[in-house]
Parts: sequence; structure tokens; C-alpha cells
Amino acid sequence: MFETIKIKKGVDIPLAGHAKKERTEERAVADFAVKPTDFIGVVPKLLVAEGDAVKAGSPLFYDKNNESARFTAPVSGTVKAIVRGAKRAIQAVVVASDGKYESLPFEKGSAEDFTRQQIIDTMVASGLWTMVRQRPFGTIANVADTPKAIFVSCFDSAPLAADYDFALQGREAFFTSGVALLAKLSGGKLHLSCRKGQKLAQGKFPQNVEVHFFEGPHPAGNVGTQIAAIDPINKGEVVWVMTPEAVSNLGRLFSTGEYRPERCIAFAGPKAANPRYYHTIMGASVESMCKEQQIDASTTRLISGNVLSGTKIATDGYLGAFDSLLSAIPEGDYYDFMGWIAPGFRKFSLQRTFCSAFTAFCGHRKSDSEDCEKDSRYNMDTNFHGGPRPLVLTGNFEKVFPFKIYPLQLIKAAVIGDIDLMENLGIYEVEPEDFALCEFMDPSKTEIQTIIREALETIRKEAM
Repeated sequence: MFETIKIKKGVDIPLAGHAKKERTEERAVADFAVKPTDFIGVVPKLLVAEGDAVKAGSPLFYDKNNESARFTAPVSGTVKAIVRGAKRAIQAVVVASDGKYESLPFEKGSAEDFTRQQIIDTMVASGLWTMVRQRPFGTIANVADTPKAIFVSCFDSAPLAADYDFALQGREAFFTSGVALLAKLSGGKLHLSCRKGQKLAQGKFPQNVEVHFFEGPHPAGNVGTQIAAIDPINKGEVVWVMTPEAVSNLGRLFSTGEYRPERCIAFAGPKAANPRYYHTIMGASVESMCKEQQIDASTTRLISGNVLSGTKIATDGYLGAFDSLLSAIPEGDYYDFMGWIAPGFRKFSLQRTFCSAFTAFCGHRKSDSEDCEKDSRYNMDTNFHGGPRPLVLTGNFEKVFPFKIYPLQLIKAAVIGDIDLMENLGIYEVEPEDFALCEFMDPSKTEIQTIIREALETIRKEAM
């Protein structure tokens, strides 16, 4: 089934520095890290010590609250370091690669060769199960659940996002195989969301797989937007989500019997010297890439993920578990004296309060297209251009929030911690990234995504 869904509310942020679509060989990286902090609610229990030899797929730790969530080494080598933070909480397990990429052996075959439980068991053993997230709450999926549906977003509409058709070039067969395996885990449909013309939509899929085409601006690529448009979540229901890269790695696992969590990431942004794609492995150190891109840590904010909802990392840090993008933007550590009174020829505003809305405007909703002129994109930085203040009732959140939810009312309910009110207002349908545009355009500088995450955690812990 091919259905076209139009998302009318949202905006494409015209940020400069898109990655060039040039194929690269797999990059040799010395260290890789598996970070419990990339996963919601994980309390790690170590299974290795520094100096231990491991292969790809060797267990490193598991979640004390969910023993099926086993985290494994992404490459073969030696456990180089166990990084701890406050109260000795484990922040990362670092593996020094031996360059051989040897994997533990796993069962291989096509989807028809395995039962649902056998697929789950192999995913758990390899560590790939940790890539399956459930909604609500965004935690690692529970193997005992049967989701009413599974969703895979095959495109990302966030600023500077990687093109999955390009990133998965040469791995289309693995992706198609992964979809067939994943479809056996669903209690209902598996929904693939694509842009028109995407190659990833052209595979031969099982009968319970539905392909949907989405049109419109960001957040059309957010899986939460797609779930709300196709099959919204009600209280007591569970859906699972997976990224296209993880689906491809699932197909590879069962096709070859080897665990190899590949990533083709876009290194992009105004501060990147040569924005491009890098072929690597999940959890890779970004240090060598930053040196090649001439990133100065004192003047650059490096983000694993997109600029709206990604995580700040150091230039010697590690790629996030779910990320296919590294964003490098200028640090906005300056005072913009009388900035509100200047004409703002090179300032971007959703309310068109600057002259740039008329002199370099290429259509907010078309600014990330290939046809958009380069001079219509902006070298935005991290400056807030103002300080925190009481929440202002502007009515603008509704212009960029495509859910059938009252965003401001839900935010207020989250602030006061009223669980019943949050449930009535649709808290189970959203994740923090769904409010990223609201946070971006908020004149009050409110950390809306943090508020939503804390509210979801409160409800999750109440339900435990």
C-alpha cells in the first residue's frame, strides 16, 4: 500500500553546511565506545574488565532492569577503558579496535527460516536488540511485549540530516532483508515512511509492510509525527521504532551471521571545512574526523545528532548510538548589542522580524531542497539572543507542531507534574524531539525538551 500524507505544520531550517554526497571508504578509527547514557533508563551491570579481549558481539554489560538489553562490543579488540562519572556511574565502555573486525558467530538465514522468538533471541545475543525502541517513553523495547505496530522512518527532515538513500548505498539488500525480519516481530503492521522517489521504498516487502510517502517540512521525518498521522498511540498501547541503519544491520546480521553495526554519517555544519559522509561503525571516536574537518573546540559546538535535539560532545568524544549526523556550528558566546534593533540581513527568524525575510528568503519550507540557492542558508550559532523569562503565550507553537495536541497546555501540565492532565492531553504520543521546533522558536528560551523528558520519566517510573 502506497499512501501520501501531507504535513502542513512545521518549518525547514535553512542551516548552511550540507554534507557532499561523495562515497568514502570505511574510515579506520582506533577507539569505539558503548555509552549507557545514550539509552533511556538503563542501569548498567558490567560483564568485562579493562584489558579483556573481545570480538564484535561480545557482551560488555547489560541493563539491571531489563536483562534482555545486552550491550555488546561493536568491533573486535581490547577493552581500553571503563569511564565513570559522578557516584562511579558508568558513562562508557571504550573498546580499542584491533582492525580485524572479527565477530562472534550467529545464526544466519532468511526471515522464513526463523520463528519470531528465534529472531528476538539472536538480536538479544548480538546486542542489536538495544536498537529497538518502544513508544511511549523511548526506552529499549521489552521482549515480552507484542507491539501493535512497528515504524521505520526512512528519511530525516532535521537540519543537515543524512540522506539514508545515499548512506545505505550498497546495503539495500540488507535493508530489505531486515524489513522482512522486523515485520515478523509486529503484532500488526510494519510501517515504512519515505519521501517520494526513495530507493528504500522500492524493495519487495512482506504483506504486512505498508509504505507511506510523506510530504512537507520538518518534523515530517520524525517518527513521532509519522505515528500520529498513521496510527496514534493510546494509553496502554506500545509501538516499536527502529532506524534504517539499524534495520540494515539486522539484515546483515542474519545474512552473514556476523554482527557489524555500520554507520554512514554526515559530518556537516557551517564550521566543517569539507562537509562530507564518513563510513564507520557505531560508537566511533570522532577525533580523527574533527581533525580532518579542522574543528576548533574553543569556537565550535560539536553535536552528535541534529542541532535541534542532538547531544553536545567533545571533539575527542564518540558518536551517539542512534545518530547518523555530526553537526558543527559556531559557539554563540558573545553579546549581540542592540541586536533586536539592527536590520538583520543575515539573521533567520520564523516570525520574519528581520530584513533577511525579504532579501534572502527562499521559502522556509523549501530551504533544504537541492534547488535552494546557497545564499539563502544561514551560518547560525548557539547564541540564544536573550535570556530565560516567563513562558509567553504567542500561539506560534501550533504553527510548527503537527500533532492533534495542544502543545502549550501539555507543556504546562508537564511543568506542574499533573499526570492525569498530561495523559488527557496526549503525553503518550510524544517524545522530546517532537517539541524541538517549539523550543527553537520559543521567545522565552524555555528548555521544553527537558521538561517533556522529565515528565515522561515521572510517568514511566510511576508505572514500574
